[in-house]
Amino acid sequence: MNDENKKPEITEEGGVEIKQPEIVISLESKTITIDDLKKVEIRVGQIKSAIPVEGSEKLLILKVDFGNEERQIVSGIAKYYSPDNLIGKKVPFVTNLEPRKLMGHESNGMIFAAKDSADHFSLLDVAPEIENGTHIS
Repeated sequence: MNDENKKPEITEEGGVEIKQPEIVISLESKTITIDDLKKVEIRVGQIKSAIPVEGSEKLLILKVDFGNEERQIVSGIAKYYSPDNLIGKKVPFVTNLEPRKLMGHESNGMIFAAKDSADHFSLLDVAPEIENGTHIS
């Protein structure tokens, strides 16, 4: 924290005390309506291939089967999963995001995962019998 954020105060004894501003962190989530939630399309996808992005330690190019289509999704999960360990996994993906370019590669969705403050990371599993492309609600 820089010194300009510190506030000087005069003590009862006539001295000067510098206090840092209080930081409040809220763990409360902002609420959304059911209509907001309906805007997010989450579907089951099966990873068919995973290739590291040249020049990146984090990014993998995933080819994902959604039943009626295959998409390319670029994901920053290389630190946690090797490409070989991803092949065949069925996981949830957000499928209605605008396409985005990451290091020159177009991504057409986003994988769902969990990561905590201790850097533990996990993809969310979907049972193998659930069909590719199934909507998650």
